[in-house]
Amino acid sequence: MLTILGFAMIATFLVLIMTKKMSPIAALVLIPALFCVAVGQGAQLGDYVIEGVGNLAPTAAMLMFAIVYFGVMIDVGLFDPIVRGILKFCRADPMRIVVGTAVLAAIVSLDGDGSTTFMITVSAMYPLYKRLKMSLVVMTGVAATANGVMNTLPWGGPTARAATALKLDASEIFVPMIPALAMGLLAVFVLAYVLGLRERKRLGMLTLDEALAREPEQETVSTGAGSTRGGSTGGTGTAGTGGEDRLRKDASASGGGTGTGTDADPAADPADEADDDEFQGLDPNRSTLRPKLYWFNAGLTAALLTAMIMELMPIPVLFLLGAALALTVNFPHMPDQRARIAAHADNVLNVSGMVFAAAVFTGVLTGTGMVENMADWVVGAVPDAMGPHMAIVTGLLSLPLTYFMSNDGFYFGVLPVLAEAGAAHGVSPLEIARASLAGQALHMSSPLVPAVYVLVGMAKVEFGDHTRFTVKWAVLTSLVVLGAGILFGIM
Repeated sequence: MLTILGFAMIATFLVLIMTKKMSPIAALVLIPALFCVAVGQGAQLGDYVIEGVGNLAPTAAMLMFAIVYFGVMIDVGLFDPIVRGILKFCRADPMRIVVGTAVLAAIVSLDGDGSTTFMITVSAMYPLYKRLKMSLVVMTGVAATANGVMNTLPWGGPTARAATALKLDASEIFVPMIPALAMGLLAVFVLAYVLGLRERKRLGMLTLDEALAREPEQETVSTGAGSTRGGSTGGTGTAGTGGEDRLRKDASASGGGTGTGTDADPAADPADEADDDEFQGLDPNRSTLRPKLYWFNAGLTAALLTAMIMELMPIPVLFLLGAALALTVNFPHMPDQRARIAAHADNVLNVSGMVFAAAVFTGVLTGTGMVENMADWVVGAVPDAMGPHMAIVTGLLSLPLTYFMSNDGFYFGVLPVLAEAGAAHGVSPLEIARASLAGQALHMSSPLVPAVYVLVGMAKVEFGDHTRFTVKWAVLTSLVVLGAGILFGIM
């Protein structure tokens, strides 16, 4: 009976969040509460929740302060020179532009928020793609796949969810996965290089003068899977367009202050204008910039990441200290600190709220005995020959499951069952958790990911075109991560 109710609870949860009948937070709380009553253990619901909250508090703290920290780093301009350097490197070479897109998306993904990553990446690269008449789905596909690999960072979401669901330490999952994830990121860069060469062959190479002389509006952009018409729906990266104004406004609202300056002085040298305005990427005049503190912020970030990798302190403590120090040094006045915290409050509340809501789901699933009964059923269904390879099975299942369901559904609903099944065959929950990250490169192009709509919307690409172009490359990247994990003995 518990087996049936357990699967029914997971199915109800998945259906409600996939059909958007309930928000993930509401579903994580209300559905397990109802099923806890249904199995006759409603009186113990409070105990299950309190125990779950105690287990998940460190993960929630890590996510909360990591989002604040990297949000502040974007605000103060830590990534500005990187963006400008990438854009100068790109010039008017399609191959360099595609590689630059992958590098920029990977770097900005350090903030752990897909929407911010896509806002900054598209704001910086969109004018280049339009000027050169490059394929916009190449930009969205490369950006989404790079972000998917980087999304496995402990504060990005999936790793924290896996740690939450299996009651593990996020650093124990992530740190051993670094070599496999590095291979996945390398695969993205190789993909960007190949796609860039293809674009260079199709378009040829231009000088900056020729690129700036091109009219970026109203051209038809080849997508490799059909075509999409750009420029007619508002905003093409040119001066004075409504779309560019919206780009500035949306990016500023994200806390990243992104925007693409495009007002050029006709008397100025075109190459200089390209560096200073046309290919700017980040708004150089936002009020939150702290250029005099650049090296302090860079050193603090390097020290923070080094301490995390070396496990000198728990990750939540590191980000708590880092966020407090970054706010105090960069914004010594209390009103400024409150403004920065408020700018990132939405992301903080959504993510940390989800973690605490998950305490109800995981607490009920474990406390009532559902997960054990479900695991017994799964163990019986898995052939004995496959039992010792449950990590590989989990990695392969993560591709379709994280694409057709949300991360919440997979990590809180499915992963605990796979972990219990693996444990019955002597497979460590850590191996299961690491394998579950393999499908994230594909997940970031899922129709269930809100950030992907920010990406295709700002790039003015049809979602269907993006999907047809991206899925095959994202699957390949995910398989590289899984294969590298097996090769390195991580899973």
